[in-house]
Amino acid sequence: MMLGPTPVILLKEGTDTSQGIPQLISNINACQVIAEAVRTTLGPRGMDKLMVDGRGKATISNDGATILKLLDVVHPAAKTLVDIARSQDAEVGDGTTSVTLLSAEFLKQLKPYVEEGLHPQTIIRAFRTATNLAVNKIKEIAVSVKKDDKQEQRQLLEKCAATALNSKLIAGQKDFFSKMVVDAVMSLEELMSLKMIGIKKVQGGALEDSQLIAGVAFKKTFSYAGFEMQPKCYDNPKIALLNVELELKAEKDNAEVRVKSVEACGGSIQTSVGALTDDVLGQCELFEEVQVGGERYNFFKGCPKAKTCTIILRGGAEQFTEETERSLHDAIMIVRRAIKNDSIVAGGGAIEMELSKYLRDYSRTIPGKQQLLIGAYAKALEIIPRQLCDNAGFDATNILNKLRAKHAQGGIWYGVDINNEDIADNFTACVWEPSIVRINALTAASEAACLILSVDETIKNPRSSMDGPPGGAGRGRGRGRPHAH
Repeated sequence: MMLGPTPVILLKEGTDTSQGIPQLISNINACQVIAEAVRTTLGPRGMDKLMVDGRGKATISNDGATILKLLDVVHPAAKTLVDIARSQDAEVGDGTTSVTLLSAEFLKQLKPYVEEGLHPQTIIRAFRTATNLAVNKIKEIAVSVKKDDKQEQRQLLEKCAATALNSKLIAGQKDFFSKMVVDAVMSLEELMSLKMIGIKKVQGGALEDSQLIAGVAFKKTFSYAGFEMQPKCYDNPKIALLNVELELKAEKDNAEVRVKSVEACGGSIQTSVGALTDDVLGQCELFEEVQVGGERYNFFKGCPKAKTCTIILRGGAEQFTEETERSLHDAIMIVRRAIKNDSIVAGGGAIEMELSKYLRDYSRTIPGKQQLLIGAYAKALEIIPRQLCDNAGFDATNILNKLRAKHAQGGIWYGVDINNEDIADNFTACVWEPSIVRINALTAASEAACLILSVDETIKNPRSSMDGPPGGAGRGRGRGRPHAH
């Protein structure tokens, strides 16, 4: 006679499965850890992180997406947060830290409900509702800027760029750089493809020596007998684009040069010198050769065909110029967004507080569990102003109380005033962001939170985690890259 049912062994030995509420809680905790990593980088008083990879290359960065990319996250649920930070970086360019923080904070606020056994789908439904409400509210209160007035639009763009640069290493030079970024983006055509803005980094010199060239610039790649005598400046020269070795070592640079200049000068590439006729020559308004740092650069200015520009960054340490480049990338993306969608909201936690108030009021009008959950969503939004206060060393509770009071009285745009440890109307203080940044951040953050909530089981296959036969080992690491030994 049998003693009880025999256990069914479904998965092979060593397979690790965890299920149910403990699994959810552990996923939520993992996401908190990710948020801790970037938490202190938020805002004008945020700190930077120094990451050292396996080869000992050091990277200093303040950009949430960059930091998360360099942290090799293995926890499957926490990877979701890395992905939304990347998508925010790709889509709008700025707000990567905010999106990670928001998502983690959503989960943190929900943790007690999950522990009590509230069904994740109920939570997810409430969050979807809340996100829709919040996005519509942003669209409703965002201020649109008149495009016809070039002067005004320009000021708006500079303000947006300055807000994006505020939290970066180069915040001290933000006026200088925000002008440069706006110039760069304004010089592009309608499509505003980022490829047309080249960024070259030259070591040495001060940050203020950085410059914007309206045209193509690249390292001097050729010299010839008697070139010292040649004039260094030409007006309206014709440019021959040759695919010939004029000089041996320059080949590696030539490749990059060709593509850029061909698009810009409107000539066509010739393989031999024999067929040089007028129609295959490109031209530009001004060609000059300039010494930048230790390198000589060729500048082609005023190219007729493509509107391109090149930013030449100067700066002491290599890490520093690299971080500057990343910061400028953020600002450039923001300016592009602001040109395309001309509605803006106030940053510095102002929009989050307003949404928080709006959702809190809304939650009181509905019955049932949804009320609690939308309340939790509203509370989670306060993480942004709170973190801004914490990073600046302010008394967060005090400032948030002031903000709640202000917003309740109808001060829509009141946010944290970093400079005076107080609250201020951030709209008049010109802390502006394109509303699309916030909309994207909210939707991405709540999507990620919902995604993590809807997972209640992780099954790890043991073979991929231990080294299988060779071949299995390479693939088990994820992207099938060869190991760096």
